Parts: sequence; C-alpha cells; structure tokens
Amino acid sequence: MLLGMREVFARFRHPTADEQEILIHLDVQPIPPAEVERFDQLLAEYHYLKDAQLVGEHLRFVASYRGQWLALAAWSAAALHIKARDRFIGWTEEQRRTRLPLVVNNSRLLVLPACQCPNLISRFMKLMLARLSADWQQSWGHPVALAETFVDPHLYQGTAYKASGWNRLGQTAGWRRSAEDFYQKHERPKQIWVRELVAHACRKLCAEQFPPDWKAVEEKALPHCTAKAPQMRSLVEHLRAEVPEFRSKEALAYPMAGFLALIALAMFSGVRRGPQDLAEYAATLSQGQLRALGFRTKRGTTRIRCPGESTFKRMLPRIDAAALERALLLWQQQVLGASQDKLVIVDGKTLRHAHVQLVSAVDGSGRWLGTVPVKEGSNEIPAARELLGKVPLDNKTALADALHTQIETAQQILFEGGGDYALTVKDNQKELVQTLTTLLTPGKFPPSAHGQDPSTDTRTQSEPA
Repeated sequence: MLLGMREVFARFRHPTADEQEILIHLDVQPIPPAEVERFDQLLAEYHYLKDAQLVGEHLRFVASYRGQWLALAAWSAAALHIKARDRFIGWTEEQRRTRLPLVVNNSRLLVLPACQCPNLISRFMKLMLARLSADWQQSWGHPVALAETFVDPHLYQGTAYKASGWNRLGQTAGWRRSAEDFYQKHERPKQIWVRELVAHACRKLCAEQFPPDWKAVEEKALPHCTAKAPQMRSLVEHLRAEVPEFRSKEALAYPMAGFLALIALAMFSGVRRGPQDLAEYAATLSQGQLRALGFRTKRGTTRIRCPGESTFKRMLPRIDAAALERALLLWQQQVLGASQDKLVIVDGKTLRHAHVQLVSAVDGSGRWLGTVPVKEGSNEIPAARELLGKVPLDNKTALADALHTQIETAQQILFEGGGDYALTVKDNQKELVQTLTTLLTPGKFPPSAHGQDPSTDTRTQSEPA
C-alpha cells in the first residue's frame, strides 16, 4: 500500500526551482499573423488530431518563456448543437442561435515535447482564460462568456481542465464538425467540459434583458429560416402552379418555384439588401429545408446544393415580378384567410443597395397587400395611385404621408375605390393648411349664435329647427 502511494506521488512531482521560474515568468499571448504557419505546422506534427483547421471565429495562443514556445492552444467557434451544454446554459433555441458567438471552443491544446514542466498546462490555462474575452473583443468585436471543449477519454482524462475549474457535463453523441454547417459521424464520443468566463454567465446568456456589451452579438445574427418543411413545400407547390418555369428541366439545379420560395422566405425573415444577403441566408438552411425547396444534390454526393450570390444575380432579373406578387398574395390569403382589417397604409421605401424605390401597402396588422416600383425619372405619387388601383379600398380607410396628400389621390380613394382617407398635411402645403385652418377654427353654433348676431334672441324660435 505504501509503495503504491509513493508511485502516485512520483507521477505528480513538484516543479524544480528552474521549472518554478518558468511558471512564474510564463508569457501567454495571441500569436501574430506571421507566426500562424509555424503554429499550424507544430499542431499538425505533434497534436493527436494531426489537423490545425479552425472553424468560424478563432484565436491562437502560445505560452513561451524567454521567447521559447512551450505550449499551444487554439480557440474556435462553438459547436452548433450540444444537448448537455444547452441544458447547462438553459437557453431557448432562438437564444442559442443568436447568442452562440458568446461561447467559444478550446479546439486544440498542446504541450510541446521540449517542455514537460509540472503545472505548465494549468498555468497556461489560467493566464489564457484571464485575457481570452478581451482578446476576442479586439479581434472579433465582441466578448465571450462561456468556454467549452471536448476530451477524448481513450487518450486523456481531462485532468488539465478539471484543475483549471472546468465542469464535466457528459459526453457527445459522436459527431465531428468538419465545416461551418456539416458534421461527420466518428463513433468516438468525447467528454464535454465547460467553464464560465464571467460571473453568472449561464444566467445572463438565457436572460430576457441582455447585458449591454453583449447586444452587438444578437444584432449581428443573420436572419434565419424558421419555416418547417411542410410549410415550405406548401409555398413551393403554390408558386409552381402560379409562376411559369422558363428554363429546360435539364438546367434546373434550382427550380423556379423553390428559388422564389427561398426569396420569399428570406424577405419574411428580414433580408433586404440583395444577392449577397440572399446567399448568406440560403447558406443557413438545413438539408431538410433545401430538400423541401426541391433543390438538387451536388454531383457525386448526397448533399443538396445551395444557391450562391452569382445564382441570385443571374436569376433575379429574369423573374416575372407581377406573377410572383400575384402568387404570393394568393398564398398569403390561402394561409391566413382574407384580410379583415379596415386600414390600408401606403408607404414608399428606397432599397439603398439596389438603388430601387418601391411603394408598398400593408394593413393595420402589417400584412402585405402589394408593391409597385417607382419608374425611372418618376416619383412615388404615380406609383402610389397605381398601387391603390390594385388594392381593395371599399369600406376601408387609406393612410399616407404628406407626399400623397393630392386632390387626384383623394378622389381616387373616395370615388373610384369607395373608401375613406386620412392624409397628412404639412406646413409647406400653405394653401391647404390655410383652408384647413379656416374650416377647423372653433365657432359658435345655434342656439348660441347671439354673440355673432345680437338681433337674434336665442330664447325664441320663429321657424322650426
């Protein structure tokens, strides 16, 4: 028994005076761009994964003593879905999607063969975690709140993480992230370890009121398609019936109905700026969602292809806008039923990145009623009248800003559309302001007209009222 205890203590020896000197003066820094190649070569040579590829936002750190590299660590974007981690944090699916950049993954940790100093790795981890959030802020524009990592139990026990205050949550399901949105099965589940980098990090990550310095992360979150496959197939089938396909079937990597459904879903999700944003949105779709749109697989693979920016640039000018609008309005009515709202709100917008002016109509609940582009060399007024000619106005009230306070527009709403109007009047419309001022000035009405006509005695009435 005594011999066994001596063997245990022999394995966990105390550092010598020289080794203690190294620990005291250990320097931990992010590596400069000029050293990335050297860093990656060392990882590929000595790390058991033999791979230095990092996914998403990332940082590389080195621990050195008097210029000599002793240990390396790489941090990258967190895993998209880890059940044990997500349960530990307690956030919702939408919170996970928008706040995941606040979680980082310690994807590589390596002590170089030249140094076997006791306590080196825990000292390295302590110094690195103390500065990780600030360095991440400087490199990527936001702090980080929680760290995660995965340990292969066939090779390691996670002692370095346990000594550094990490918590073991369980193990993974045996998938490896090999690209931004692609995982491969590897049949070697790993231990999951996490560590809060700020006090009460989990509570803050799932709170309704987000810390002010973290809000930028949510604001940068890309729009995301939340539609389920059956809903998407419904829209695709509707568009296929309403919008003709003008290309041959042999060229249909992206059938028109699915392509238009993708654009419509992107608009519903808040994408506004054109082909680049549409391509980024499309890249967030899952394989099941892409399949529901009817897109084909990549040649020689089982993965469904996703349209890129060049595809959107090539296809958008060829779309029949009128047919698309008609199809979307019919689909909207099929899904939501006829609009019962009594308001028709007309407003114009300029798409800055596309240099296009549009006039759109919505009802009081925000439901889209139609859109008309402003013709080149014209303005919003004729476009609004064209739009009002298409939108049902009977027994409804049309609202618009002062630009549309025109006699012809009011007559169209009242006499042609059978509706009412509430149009804005500004001070620069001087004649109209003067007219309204005269009409709306409070005055005395019978039987209190004595002040205006003293000869009239309000106490008598010579004629029937």
